[in-house]
Amino acid sequence: MGKKDDRRARKAKAAGRDHPRRHGESPRPAKAGDKTDRRAGTKVKAAKRHDPRRNGHDKALKGSTPAKATETVDPTVAVGPIVTVTPDPWRSGGGKRRAPKRPHLNGISEIRAYLRTNQTPIHFISPTPFNLLGLDRWVRNLYFIGYYDCFEGSHPRAFVPNERPWREFQSIEEINAYLLGHKEVGDFIRSKGPGGLATFLMFDEEEERLAPELGLRIIHPSAALRHRVDSKTVTVRLGNDAGIPSAPNVLGRATSYRELLDRARKGGLGEDLVVQAPYGDSGRTTYFIKTERDWKKAEKTIAAEPEVKIMRRLNCRSTAIEATITRHGTIVGPLMTELIGHKELTPYKGGWCGNDMWPGVLSEHHRRRARKYVRRLGDRLAKEGYRGYFEVDVLADIDSGELYLGEINPRISGVTSMTNATAGAYADLPLFGFHLLEFMDVDYEIDVDDINHRWAQAETVDVWSQLIIKEPEDRVELLTSTPRTGVWRIDPLTGRIHFGRWANDWHSIVDEDEAFFLRILPTDDYRYKGADLGVLVSKSRMQTDDFTLTERSRQWIAGIRDQYAGTPVTKEEAPRRKREPFAFKFA
Repeated sequence: MGKKDDRRARKAKAAGRDHPRRHGESPRPAKAGDKTDRRAGTKVKAAKRHDPRRNGHDKALKGSTPAKATETVDPTVAVGPIVTVTPDPWRSGGGKRRAPKRPHLNGISEIRAYLRTNQTPIHFISPTPFNLLGLDRWVRNLYFIGYYDCFEGSHPRAFVPNERPWREFQSIEEINAYLLGHKEVGDFIRSKGPGGLATFLMFDEEEERLAPELGLRIIHPSAALRHRVDSKTVTVRLGNDAGIPSAPNVLGRATSYRELLDRARKGGLGEDLVVQAPYGDSGRTTYFIKTERDWKKAEKTIAAEPEVKIMRRLNCRSTAIEATITRHGTIVGPLMTELIGHKELTPYKGGWCGNDMWPGVLSEHHRRRARKYVRRLGDRLAKEGYRGYFEVDVLADIDSGELYLGEINPRISGVTSMTNATAGAYADLPLFGFHLLEFMDVDYEIDVDDINHRWAQAETVDVWSQLIIKEPEDRVELLTSTPRTGVWRIDPLTGRIHFGRWANDWHSIVDEDEAFFLRILPTDDYRYKGADLGVLVSKSRMQTDDFTLTERSRQWIAGIRDQYAGTPVTKEEAPRRKREPFAFKFA
């Protein structure tokens, strides 16, 4: 063979044109030293060792690359020993392509591109789209399946079944199960293609049974594990294991006021107490007990529990922070304060009713320690088999300066909406994007330490706030008029508000004089004490440093409430109410 022919042969080999399977050529003779399968005379390679990155939370190997596929043997020839090999993406007979190789993504830029071009249908199934609203800006083929028609059919990725006869729901899980069993929902899911993924705010064993019937795979830890971690008494024990202190407390049963005081005195807690049941709605199973009269109001619930959390009442600032447990470690989001029990927003004394996020939440020392605590807690939860998204309440004692673990919400939460809208999310990736990666069929490499270092900087946190607006008054009305979902504007001189423009989410808010309102209750529904009217999201703080509402927030609340009008009805005339979607702090 001449030099020119030799060069051509080398080029053909480099381009893969000498592959016998691709061009119908005979296999080349094996070279000396090649391992040959005697069943087919085909060169093979020994199976590679198991990649440690596939195991849960092992640290990523920097600079490593995925294993390359090698040639397979012909399985139809039954001679000689069997050699384990990596499958060939091309079938030996017929040339049909197998399933594509598992993607391997290196770094944030490749991850962003992968999610932006995602082909797998992802369905967020919840009463409203609030928690993940706006995430479709980053994730292609993300759909919102809900019960409340917040957008009146105008959101291109939000689906609400037309037929929704009156039903009495007792939980968010019941609403989700109803949706999964609805024919219109099933038809919608099937229309988006096979292999869909399902994400929820809340789900239980019923959703775990129904989702596979629609071809959906749930991308969360099991309902049983989430339920166990959700317990406030389990939270205390997990925190203790991780070296994270909870507010001074004792765990035990209290069937009488005397027994409650005895336990509190033995724990050095005093007589001004806060008692929490292991499970329950925000503000509804947290009781402030200073006198026997306070005990009588809560006795039925507390005495029925085999174990409650009894705490010393603190003068504290309540904050919230979310994180995601990945195979590479725990990524921690921004810190934000909580709005609790404001009578203009909620009828419940300890009820969550909003959040403020800005760079100066707590001191720099407390912010660093809070992030350290949450990362340590994530590592402890990983040992329980938990992975993915979770939220943590962190309590800052104003008098002593101590920082305490409050509670864990093992799910996306009411603050997910703000976590995914920060400057850090735009610079890298929304925190929920890392949750998706953990459950999608993909390998990826990230530097968790580097991400956490960047997200700890004040420059990655901008100003956001949200108000969860409930009906605080004890009345029942059939609504005849409600405000539209979209961007509203406030006149800085008069404090009056007016509708500005239609919008899919709050990411297009321009300045402090604008806010996005997501309407929950529609016309022809009933307004009653505790009913969720809607959510207002703004780029200005809604609460002062001394825990009072700002004047601007009061104007927004009054303006939104003025948009509702209704006809009074008696409680007997109104049907029993549905479970409001924001009855839970994590909704």
